Formats: sequence, C-alpha cells, structure tokens
Amino acid sequence: MRRTATRRAFLAAAGVGASGLAGCLGGTGGADTGTTTGTAVPGDSSLLLNWKPSGLHVPYFAAKANGFYEEEGLTLSSIQTGEGSTFSAKQAGLGNVDFAVTSGDQVLNVNSRDLSPQSVGVVMQKSPMVVFSTRDTFGGELTSPDQLAGKTVGTGPGMVRTLTTLLLEEAGVREDVELVDTGYDTVQQLLSGEIDAAGGVFGDAISAEAQGYTVDSIRVGDSVPSYGHVLAVEQSWASENEAAVRAFLRGTARGAAWAQQRPGEATDLLVEANGVLEESRDQQRAKWERMATEFMTGDAVAEHGWGWSRSEPWQVTHDALASADALGGEVDPSTVWTNEYLDTDYQYIGSYSDAV
Repeated sequence: MRRTATRRAFLAAAGVGASGLAGCLGGTGGADTGTTTGTAVPGDSSLLLNWKPSGLHVPYFAAKANGFYEEEGLTLSSIQTGEGSTFSAKQAGLGNVDFAVTSGDQVLNVNSRDLSPQSVGVVMQKSPMVVFSTRDTFGGELTSPDQLAGKTVGTGPGMVRTLTTLLLEEAGVREDVELVDTGYDTVQQLLSGEIDAAGGVFGDAISAEAQGYTVDSIRVGDSVPSYGHVLAVEQSWASENEAAVRAFLRGTARGAAWAQQRPGEATDLLVEANGVLEESRDQQRAKWERMATEFMTGDAVAEHGWGWSRSEPWQVTHDALASADALGGEVDPSTVWTNEYLDTDYQYIGSYSDAV
C-alpha cells in the first residue's frame, strides 16, 4: 500500500528532500472474544512511528506480535522508526507511508502547508506534556501551577513551551514566572538546580525518577484541552482504503487493551522487537503504564470509545499555534480529524473503558 507523492510547494517550504483477563483480551494466554468486523485487505501496510521505539509505542508492537492486525484483516509488514512528529505527519501527508504516529499540532501544521494528513484516532486523550520538579530542587511538593509564581521554569522549544505558557496563563501566574529556554537539556538543568521546575513530556519526569529523585508533575492536559499522540493517514487514501483504516484502528485498540492488562508481557514484546531497549526495560514499562493509566482514557473514551476526537482540543491547539505564528497558512481545525473509521460497536473501541 505504499504510495509516493510530491508537492513542490510543500517540499520547498519544509526543506524535505494482568494475566487474569487473558481470555477476554485474546492473544497470548487466551482465546479472543472480540468480533472481527473487517474484510480482508490486500497487500502490506506500514506504520511510521513519531520517534525511536519506546514504551509509548507498546500497543503497536503488542498488536503485531499477537497477530491482532492480521486477525482484523490487515497485514502490517513493518513498524518503522521515525524522526519526530513533524516528519511522520509529512510522510503521511505525502502518501509515503500508510499509517503514522504523530501529534495533533503537527497534523494542523502540515495541513497548513498544503498537505492533508488526517487524524483517524487519538491515542493520547491528554497531551503528554507536564510541568515537573524534584522535591530537592523545588523545596517541597509541587501540586499546583499556582506554586510556580516567583519561580524559574525551563522548557525546550515548540509545543512544549507553548502549552507550558498556556498552563501558566490559565493559572493566572504567567507574569510572575520567569520562563527560560533550556533547549534539549531541560532535565539536567532541573537536577542541577539551574531552574526551579521544567516543562517537558512525562517521559522526562520518568527519566528524573530513574536517577533516584522524587518527582512531582502537573499534567498540562488537565487544564488545557490538547491531545498527545494521534494516528494519521493521507485523507484521500483513507477514503479509498476504508477497510484498511478500520482494521488498523481495531487492531491497535485491541493491542492497547491487551497491553494495559499485561504491562510486563507487553513490555517484553516491545524489547524483543527492539533489543536496544533491554537496558532501559524498567523505564519503558513505566512510560507505558503511565501513558495507559493517565493519558489514554477520559470522558470521550468512556462516552464514545477508544480513539475518539472532540473538537475543542483541536481548536485550542490551532489557536495556540496561530498565536505563536507557527502555522504555514490557513487551516480549518475541523477538517484535519475524523471519527468515521472508528467502529464503536467493536469491543475494544466502543467498550475500551470496560475492557481495561
């Protein structure tokens, strides 16, 4: 199902040359009770990650290893390492890959530059971005953004800084906080006491915990409606290959449910497929468990099912990007996502909250 496409204007602008539930969830250790609703999809498909494989990508490796995609009628031949959410959104928009893990902000950004990647499923219902600190650095427990008044908060560039700013504005303390650019050295600057708190993703906080520190985090998504990982496809290709898209989403949702109940086994499958992660196995499991319990579920999932999009997070993200002059042109946020490929009568989509 690979396609190639070229958009000269875009290329010029972008510079792109728990084991007890085994019987319910299927796969290793039990029979499947889910209903396969798709029809056979010819050919091989590919998935491009947003970055190097990690605990954040457990559902895809669990689904592939357990044969969930094939049981849904889709042959997922490869899971490819990515080079960032911008890159994966571009590749989906160019039609160079069937499915891509990316972020909501980059789906908007790339659509503003004359390509059309479309989000067909939300993996993280809340942004993975957090403001965090250690008890040693902060001098106590960080529980509320109000406590950041009079403090120095460091962040890297891009959406991390934008959402951290929105969090501080929402709390009414932006003018009382010194916000500094820490580049890509945020965690070490926090641990060395150069800054009082840090804006980053929850994986950064886990990295600090792995070094023996007690870390407290404030989830940006609790105050600022915004999505984390989303699954993107090229919009016209999706409409022409509806069965493939539906099968991919069913397989991924089932993989996520299976992995949430078996974090240890699921992490083993990730490591087996990516041997370089052996030394960081515990961190990868911690990333997956935190993602699964704190960022993948919410009201939309409880009401509609796994992967469901609502309009508000897309609008909030669009407005934040526009205010930061980070879009390449006009884009209507309502056009870059859809729920139409989510089979809500499928157990692991419509009843995901019950399954996990």
